[in-house]
Amino acid sequence: MRHLLQVFFNSAKREGIFLIKNPWDFAVMFWIPTITVLLVWWIFSRSVITDVPIAVVNHSHGTASATLIHYLDASPDIEVAEQLPSEHMVKDEILTRNIYGAVVIPYDFDKKLLQGKNSQVLLQVNAQYGTHSGIIQRGVQKSVGTLSAGIEIKSLMKKGDNLEQAKIAYSPIQMQRISLFNDNSNYQLFLTSTVLPALLHILAMTIGATTVGREVRDKTLDIWFEKITEKKVINKKQEYKKYTLTPYHFLILVAGLNGKFIWSMLAYTLWGAVCLTLASQLHPSSMQAWNLTYFTFLLLMMVSFWMGGIFTLLTFSLRKGLSATGFISAPSFAFAGVTYPFIALSSGAKKWALVLPLTHYLNLHIAQLQMDAPISISMDIVYGFMIAVMVLMFLCVLLTHRALNNPQRWGQR
Repeated sequence: MRHLLQVFFNSAKREGIFLIKNPWDFAVMFWIPTITVLLVWWIFSRSVITDVPIAVVNHSHGTASATLIHYLDASPDIEVAEQLPSEHMVKDEILTRNIYGAVVIPYDFDKKLLQGKNSQVLLQVNAQYGTHSGIIQRGVQKSVGTLSAGIEIKSLMKKGDNLEQAKIAYSPIQMQRISLFNDNSNYQLFLTSTVLPALLHILAMTIGATTVGREVRDKTLDIWFEKITEKKVINKKQEYKKYTLTPYHFLILVAGLNGKFIWSMLAYTLWGAVCLTLASQLHPSSMQAWNLTYFTFLLLMMVSFWMGGIFTLLTFSLRKGLSATGFISAPSFAFAGVTYPFIALSSGAKKWALVLPLTHYLNLHIAQLQMDAPISISMDIVYGFMIAVMVLMFLCVLLTHRALNNPQRWGQR
C-alpha cells in the first residue's frame, strides 16, 4: 500500500511539474474553465427575455390601430422599435436583425371594427429564431386578445349587459395556468445551469485525452513509468521489458493514472462547486440534493477523464483521440433533452443519447436542483456513474498496459 501511495505521489509530482512548465495545459485545466463559467453566466445574466424588437406597419391610422400599437409596446415581451411605412421594408430590417418580426395593420382595420365585423392583423416573424419567434407570437397574441376583448365587452355593455355579464359572455371558459417548475421562465435556471456542466464535460474529456496522449505522442510513456515506479523499463540490451498484467502491476497503473489526473480533478472539483452554487442561487434546493448532484458531477468528470484517455490509447494518436472526444462530447448537450424534447428524438438519436453520460447527469441535475425531486428517483443514475467510473478506469489501465508493451507505435500525432 505504501508503495502504491508513492507511485501516486510520484505521478502527481511529475504532472504538477509539467503543468508549471506548460502554461497552455495549465490554462485548459484552470483558466479556460474560469473564463467559461464567468462568460456564460454573464451572457445569460438577463434571466428573462423581454422587449424583443418588432416593427409595426400601420395602414389604418385610426383609434383602434393606435390602441393596438400602444398595447404592443406596453407588452413586457416585445417592444415596438420601428413604425415602417411599407411591408417591403420589413424583410430588410429582419435580415439586418434590427427587428425580429413585424405587425401589419391593414387599411380597413378600424373601418371593419366600427362596422362590427371581424378584422385581422398580419404578423410576420422570423421563425428561424425559435425563441424570439415564440416570444413575439405570445406578446402579439396577448395584445390583440386584450384589444379584442375590450371591443367585444364594450359592444355587449351597449346591448344592456353589465360589466361582469359582458366578461362572462365574451369568455365563459377561463384557463388557469400553474407552472410546476421554473414558473418565471428563467433562462439562467433553464439554460445556464445546464450548459456549464456540458462545457466542463467537453474540457474534461479534452484533458483526459491530452494528459495520457502526450506521453504517447512524445514517446515519454516509458519515462513516466520509470519516474512513478522508480524502476527502469529498458534492460541492458536496450530492449523494452514486456510486462505481464499482474494484479500488482494493475494497481500500479491505477495509482499512476490517478496521480496524473489528480490536479485536473481538484480543479474541476472547484468549478463544479462554483457552478452548482450559482445554480442554487436561482432556485434554492436542499443540501441533500445539492450534495448528491455535486457528487454525481464529480463522477461525470471522472468518466470524462477516463473516456478521453481511452480514445487516445485506443488509437495511439493524440489527434485521433481529441477528434473522438470532440465528436462525442461537443454535441452531447443537443441530445440531452434540455433544449429539444427527448421524446421528439428519433429512435436512433434516443439510443445515442442514452449512451452519452451527460444525458444522465443532466436528468439528475434538473430533477434535484430545479424540480425538487425525491433523492430516491436519481439514485439509479448515481449507481450507474459509479459503475461507469470503475469500468472505464479498468479499460484505461488495460490500454495503458498495452501501450507500454508497444513502444513501436508511439510518436503518432
